[in-house]
Amino acid sequence: MENKINRRFCVAPMLDWTDRHCRYFYRLLSRHAVLYTEMVTTGAILHGNSERHLQFNQAEHPVALQLGGSNPPDLALCAKIAEDYGYDEVNLNIGCPSDRVQNGRFGACLMAEPALVAECVAAMRQAVSIPVTVKSRIGIDDRDSYAELTQFVGDVAASGCETFIIHARKAWLSGLSPKQNRHIPPLRYDVVLQLKQDFPQLEIIINGGIDTLDTCLTLLNTVDGVMLGREIYHNPYLLSEVDNRLFGDHFPLKTRQELILALIPYVQQQLQQGVRLNTMARHLLGLFHGVDGARAWRRHISENANKQGADEQVLLRALEFTV
Repeated sequence: MENKINRRFCVAPMLDWTDRHCRYFYRLLSRHAVLYTEMVTTGAILHGNSERHLQFNQAEHPVALQLGGSNPPDLALCAKIAEDYGYDEVNLNIGCPSDRVQNGRFGACLMAEPALVAECVAAMRQAVSIPVTVKSRIGIDDRDSYAELTQFVGDVAASGCETFIIHARKAWLSGLSPKQNRHIPPLRYDVVLQLKQDFPQLEIIINGGIDTLDTCLTLLNTVDGVMLGREIYHNPYLLSEVDNRLFGDHFPLKTRQELILALIPYVQQQLQQGVRLNTMARHLLGLFHGVDGARAWRRHISENANKQGADEQVLLRALEFTV
């Protein structure tokens, strides 16, 4: 395997959430978790403000760019741009079921076209030396048989993809919203675990509905890695235990208060560059999830971070409600 990235624990790409400020914060919580960007379309990179979409802080490594697209030359060019920016991995989105994504002919609808996905991966692989990975569902609509899933994985693997991140639900391309598609189709961990048995040479990462590190450890008995998304966003302090429990890296945990103090220099720097406080602070709302002062912490930030001239003092004042 070419992969040098340890994907034992990954934080999922989440649209409108896992921006560069969110990822910088997560890196303070875990040294080892692999962080993924929001999905960025090839069009946004080739015809939009690529710097805005692609810039990241060097502290974020290991960090992967998730691309949305279905045109092999465009994907190859964007993968090369990502490599030049310094990303550690490029991931192709074959899992998003939204109408907008389908209209652009990418995301989950591409599971119906394994030959095209294979062509996309082959073009990207030829363009870069960093890993090219795929994130998919276990099926779409009525095309959800295990035989069709293995056909998809087999065809795409043959084009050079060695790592598959599998959301253990199928997607309905019509009739359900993207949000409903994250909850209504039943979780089928057994399908992903079977896939690892049938493709032992591939790296299989499981995603979908995982909300505790105990569950992660159980799943890691069978698959190569786990990916968590919304649970981390709503309860980010869970990340602080990942390095100790999943990577065996034993060092003192930072308290929640220490994490905010460690973040302050970054916040000050970004404010000086014209970033508004709320752009960064919105990712911190869940930090005190489940502990005393959580509601007051959230309220103070929500009411003050979006005000004109708001600075790091908003966060420091909010901290006072948590001790």
